[in-house]
Amino acid sequence: MAFLDIPGQDNLPPLTRLEKYAFSDNVFNRQIIARGLLDVLRDFSSNEEDFRTVMEIVVRLSEDGEPTVRTELMEQIPPVASFLRENRSDFPMVLSAYLIPLVVRYLTDPNNQVRKSSQEVLLILLEQDLIFQHDIENKVCPILLELSAPDSEDEYRAEAVSVICKMASMLSKSTVERLLLPRFCELCCDGKLVQIRKVCATSFGDICHAVGQEATEKFLIPKFFELCSDSVWGMRKACAECFMAVSYNTSPEVRRTQLSPLFIGLASDPCRWVRQAAFQSLGPFISTFANPSRAGLYIQEDGTPNIRPPSQDVEAGSASGSAKLGSCGSTSSTSSTKPMQMEADLLVEEISAENSNSLHVSSSSSGPAENPMEDPASGGAELTRLSPGGSASLKLRGGNEQPLSSRHGPDPQACPGNLEDMFSNVLYWRTPLPDISKDMELLLSEAGPREEDCGCPETTYHSCVASSEIQRVLDSLQEHMMNDPNVQAQVQVLSAALRAAQLDSMYEPESKPAEGLSEVSISHPSPAPDKHIPLLASSSQNELSVARILQSTDPGNPYNGTTGHLETEQRHEPTTLQEDKSKLQDIIPQPLLDQFVSMTDPARAQTVDTDIAKHCAYSLPGVALTLGRQNWHCLKDTYETLASDVQWKVRRTLAFSIHELAVILGDQLTAADLVPVFNGFLKDLDEVRIGVLKHLYDFLKLLHEDKRREYLYQLQEFIVTDNSRNWRFRYELAEQLILILELYNPSDVHTYLMHIALKLCADKVSRVRWISFKLVVAILQKFYSHSESALGLLFIKELILRFRHCSKWVGRQAFAFICQAVVSEECVPVDQFVEHLLPSLLSLASDPVPNVRVLLAKALQRTLLQTGYFRSAGNPHLEVIDETILALQSDRDQDVSFFATPEPKQQNITDTTVPENS
Repeated sequence: MAFLDIPGQDNLPPLTRLEKYAFSDNVFNRQIIARGLLDVLRDFSSNEEDFRTVMEIVVRLSEDGEPTVRTELMEQIPPVASFLRENRSDFPMVLSAYLIPLVVRYLTDPNNQVRKSSQEVLLILLEQDLIFQHDIENKVCPILLELSAPDSEDEYRAEAVSVICKMASMLSKSTVERLLLPRFCELCCDGKLVQIRKVCATSFGDICHAVGQEATEKFLIPKFFELCSDSVWGMRKACAECFMAVSYNTSPEVRRTQLSPLFIGLASDPCRWVRQAAFQSLGPFISTFANPSRAGLYIQEDGTPNIRPPSQDVEAGSASGSAKLGSCGSTSSTSSTKPMQMEADLLVEEISAENSNSLHVSSSSSGPAENPMEDPASGGAELTRLSPGGSASLKLRGGNEQPLSSRHGPDPQACPGNLEDMFSNVLYWRTPLPDISKDMELLLSEAGPREEDCGCPETTYHSCVASSEIQRVLDSLQEHMMNDPNVQAQVQVLSAALRAAQLDSMYEPESKPAEGLSEVSISHPSPAPDKHIPLLASSSQNELSVARILQSTDPGNPYNGTTGHLETEQRHEPTTLQEDKSKLQDIIPQPLLDQFVSMTDPARAQTVDTDIAKHCAYSLPGVALTLGRQNWHCLKDTYETLASDVQWKVRRTLAFSIHELAVILGDQLTAADLVPVFNGFLKDLDEVRIGVLKHLYDFLKLLHEDKRREYLYQLQEFIVTDNSRNWRFRYELAEQLILILELYNPSDVHTYLMHIALKLCADKVSRVRWISFKLVVAILQKFYSHSESALGLLFIKELILRFRHCSKWVGRQAFAFICQAVVSEECVPVDQFVEHLLPSLLSLASDPVPNVRVLLAKALQRTLLQTGYFRSAGNPHLEVIDETILALQSDRDQDVSFFATPEPKQQNITDTTVPENS
C-alpha cells in the first residue's frame, strides 16, 4: 500500500484508503488502484477477511465506466492469477468466482481495446494452464459460441473466431471436438463475412492438429475442399499456406487420393498469388509423404537425417540396391525368393511374382524373380509405377536390360488372410485399363509372320488363331475371377480383345490396307478409313496390356510373335517417353513430383514467382528424404538445373544444404552426382562458397578416403576471397580446419594443412589469428597423438622461425600464446616442450614491446606454474622460470608486473591501490 501513502492525506486505515481511491472521482486514482492490484493482494492475502474485501473491491472496480481503468485492471489478471496459485490453497474457487467471470464479461465489452486486452489475457491464462476444465466448458466456450453465432454482430463474430482458432491448440482434443468443432465447420461456410472464412482458412491446420486424424477426415476435409474452391483468392491462398499442416493430420490414403488432386488444383489456380503460395508449400506438402520404412532414412532427435537401423529397415535404401523380399514369396512353389541384385545406386523396385501364371523375364538367362508384399500402412497407394505407353525395365547385374512384365496378383491360396489387405497389382502396377477395341486390330493382325502381300484367307486364319488363344485364356481365368480383383481386370481386357478379334474377322476386307501400317512410316499413312489407322505411339500401351496376359498364361513360350512385335515397338518408342519412365516412383503421387521438378522451368518464374527456383532449392533435401535414395534419379536433373541457376541465391541455398543431401543419398550417389556440384560451388561467388565452407567437414567426412584427398590442395583456395575485408570467411575456414584434421593422416596434414594454418596465423584481423592459434595447437596434437614426432618437431621449428623471430610484435605475442595453449592442452610431450619451445619462450622476457611481456607473464604464472611437472621441487627448469618471473615482477610496465605476480598478491595490490585513487 506504499503507493497510496500520499503526504498530507488523512491517516485512514489501509482498506478504507484503498476503497477511497478505488472509487474516487479522479480517473488517475482509479488507474493507480488497478495497476497496483498485485501489490495490494500481497499485503492483504494473509488475512482471509481482508482478502475477501479486496476481491469485492476488484469486482466493483471492474464495472468502472472508464475504458482505460478496465484495460489496466485486465492486464493485471495473469500476474494476479499466478500469485494466487502459489499462495492460496483455495485458488480454483477464487479463480472461478472472481477472475474468470471478469475475463468472460470483458470479451463482450463495448470498447474495442478492452476486448482485445481480455482476449490476450484469456490466451495467456490458457497457455499457463491457469484455467480449469470446468470453467473452460461452462464459462469460456459458451460465451465464444454465443459471440460467433450467426445472429451476432460481425465485429464480435470475427474476434470470437480468432480466439477459438488460437485457443484450440491449448485445449484437450475432446473439448475441441465436442464444443468448438461444429461451430468452426459452420464458420468455414459463412457467406456473410469474408474475414471469418479467412481466419478459418488461416487456422485450419491448427484445428486439424487439435482434433486429430479421425475428426479431420470426417468433418474438416470437406470444409477444406470448399475453402480451396472459394471465390475469394485470399481464401485459396490461405489454404495453400496451411496445406502441409492439414496433410500431416490425415491418413496416407486421404493424403494421396484427396489432398494431392486438390493441391494440384491450387498450383494451377488462375490467381498468381495462390499459385505462388501453392508452390512455396509444395515441398513441405511432399515431405508429409515421408515413410522411413520405405525411404530407408529417419530423422534423429537432433534433427539430422541418418540411415535407418538394419533391424528396422527392409533394405529399401541400400546403395547395393537389393530388392525387398515379400512375405508370401516363401510359400510359392515355383517362384524363387532370392533377392535380385541390381546395379549399384539404381532403383529398388518391388516386383510381384506369381505361381505358374506369374512373372517371366524375356531373357536368355532366366534370372530369379521375387514376390514382395507391400504393407498397406506403409504409405503406397493408388499410384502406378508404369508410365503411359511403356513397360518397366530393370538392368540386371548380368548386364542386359530385361523388360519385366507384371501379372495378376498373388495366389489367394498362397497367402491366406484378408484379400483386401493383400498387394493389389491393379492399384500398384497397372495403368488405367485402356479401350483396345480399335488398337487390337493392329496387334492381332501381326500376331504371326507378316507379309505385305498376304491375302485375306491367311490374315483371317491368324485372327481365328488369336481369337481361340484369347478364349482359352479366358476359360482358364474364370475360376479365379471371384477371388482376385486382378484377374477380374484381366478378364475385362481379354474380353475386349476377343470382341476386337471377332470384329476384325468380320471386316477383314475393309481393314486390309491397315495391315502393313507398322511397316511404313507414320508420315505416309495408307488411305484406309480413320477408324482402322491406330497410331503406334498410342497403341503400344494397349498392346502391352494384352500381351502381358497372353504371355503369363503360356510360360513355355515367352518368345511368341506378339512379344516380338512389342519389343520391336518399344525400340521405336520416343526418347521423351523413356525419360519420363526414368522419373517414375511410388512414394508420392506422380503429379506432385512433376509439379515440383517443373519449378525450375523459366516460364514458372514469369507466371508464378521470380523466387520459385529458390523455394525449390530450399525444399529439395526434404523431397529427397521423402523419396529416398532409390528414387534420386527423379530429382537428379532438377538438382543439376538448380546448381547451374543464374541466381546466386539459388546456388547459395543448395550450398548450405549439400551436406544434408549427401547424408540422404549415401557415399556412392554423393560421389557420382553431388561431388561435381560441390566442385562447382568451390569456384563460385563468396556468397555461395560460404555455404559450402560452413559445412565442409560434414560433407568431406561422407566421402571415400581417396575422393576426400582430392580436396586437400583445393582447401587453400578458401583463403582467397572476392573481398579481402570478408574476414569472417577466413575465420570460418580456420574453424572447419580444426574439425577436418581428423579426416586426414599426419603426412597430409603436414603437406597441405599446416601451411594454410600458418597463413591464417598471420592474418590482418585479430579474431582470425586467435582462432588460427587454436588450429596450430590442434595440428601439433595430431602429430604427437599419432606418434609422428618428426613431423611435430619440424612444425615446432617452423613456428619458432615464423613467430619467435618475427619482426612484428604481433608475431612474437602469438608465439607466447601458442606456447601457453600447448601446455594447457598437453598436446606436446613435456620433454619436447622444455627442449624446443621453453628456451624460445623465456627469451621473450627481454622483448621491447610490453604487450609481448604481458602475455609471457600470463603464460608463465597462470599456465606453466600450475602444471604438476613445473611445480615439482626437483625440476631442473624451475630455477630458470623463477628467475624470469622475478624479472617480470620488477618490470617497469605496471601491467607486466601485475600479471607476473601471484594472484593473492594481486588482490592485495588492488586493495591498496583503491583508497589511493579515491
